[in-house]
Amino acid sequence: MTPTQPPPFPPPDPPHGTGAASGHGHSHSHGPAAPVSQHLRKVIAAILIPFAAAVLIGLAVLWPGGAPAHERTGVGFDRQTQQATVTKVVEVSCQSVNASGGVPTGDTSTAEGSSAQQQADGTCKKATIRVDTGDDKGRTFDEIVQPDQSRQLSEGQGVVVAYEPSAPEDLQYSVTDVNRRFPLALLAGIFALAVVAVGRLRGVMALVALTISFLVLNFFILPAILQGSNPLVVAVVGASAIMLVGLYLCHGPSARTSVAVLGTLISLLLIGILGSVFIGWAALTGNTDDNTGLIHGLYPEIDMSGLLLAGVIIGSLGVLDDVTVTQTSAVWELHEANPSTGRRGLYRAGIRIGRDHIASVVNTLVLAYAGAALPLLLLFSIAQSGVGTVTNSELVAEEIVRTLIGSIGLVASVPVTTALAALVVSADRPTARTPGQGREQGGTQQHPQVPDARSAPGRGGRGRRRKR
Repeated sequence: MTPTQPPPFPPPDPPHGTGAASGHGHSHSHGPAAPVSQHLRKVIAAILIPFAAAVLIGLAVLWPGGAPAHERTGVGFDRQTQQATVTKVVEVSCQSVNASGGVPTGDTSTAEGSSAQQQADGTCKKATIRVDTGDDKGRTFDEIVQPDQSRQLSEGQGVVVAYEPSAPEDLQYSVTDVNRRFPLALLAGIFALAVVAVGRLRGVMALVALTISFLVLNFFILPAILQGSNPLVVAVVGASAIMLVGLYLCHGPSARTSVAVLGTLISLLLIGILGSVFIGWAALTGNTDDNTGLIHGLYPEIDMSGLLLAGVIIGSLGVLDDVTVTQTSAVWELHEANPSTGRRGLYRAGIRIGRDHIASVVNTLVLAYAGAALPLLLLFSIAQSGVGTVTNSELVAEEIVRTLIGSIGLVASVPVTTALAALVVSADRPTARTPGQGREQGGTQQHPQVPDARSAPGRGGRGRRRKR
């Protein structure tokens, strides 16, 4: 080669250039041109920027100053608790420690009679518990464990004790639960390691997004509801903030992520509308167990049916994110594989993928709710109640409405997100570009007959993927 001869390949593109190589059949893999037109990017921004601004305004207006103070009732979760340790456990005769001390004469075929007989004839345990936190740190008290109690204490076991200052001194403390902090923390650590090991940077971002979700829940949603704000409005604002942060943090600020955000937003609006209609139509109060009853007693101004609807929206958000991101990614990858496919072809192919996704996700959601309500369903089975009686009870009807509304939102999210993704990704067709387009701005024009240097054997035939 003489000094006057041109080099065998043109100079490579700059790392962030806008040119598109068109001299070979793999321009969709190497060209950095974005598959979304500038006009559509402006349209997406025109929709999402006001939405994000509305979410920020909602957070600012509804932001609480913390949970309102109240006098503890000593009932349920509303008790003063401390950490404690079981220091000693000895076996004693139940007859000697029980208050009645007499032999029961009731019918032992009933649960109450059988329990009384065991307490009279069985061997109980006398546990000595040491308080480890609070003003009474180091104080000890005794707890009698009956033989038929589901929770048995052992020496060295960590427990949670409730404190009632108005009770007699020897009855002020009582064991309410075991201390599960270490196994739960260990399990959370294993989960975090697994996510980071498999997901790497994406896994780290997912953990950060999960942390932010819990912060929004604990410092905004729950205190705002307790301070009397409308639970539905709080849930919509909080869920929207979680959605925006989570999706863009995990998947990056791209047109593909924006389509998933739009699909999730539309599905959440549908869930909110259906929830408002059917929760009111079915006359669901949201006050169905001891916990909701305690909340209503402490804060009667809270709209319990609105709280139920807020739970439906927040509970559906996580699964909706999964469906919309998956469908958007499927359409984008189908376009990467065959850029000549039109929006209809992309939609049909994406819907075929979505049908399988619908079947698995709906089944998962129904089984998740059924698993949570399994003890209740077991009680109805023991009572041999008819299907109509079971479904008409508010406890079961609440779960049915929650499940079906969430499932309808999930099913609707598939065609909505797929249609949006097919419309956006096919708006700017790579085949419509002319050779050397985008290179003219730099003053040089690419030769279409000459191969791109990035596909040379020295680079392994691998090029940069186009920005999505």
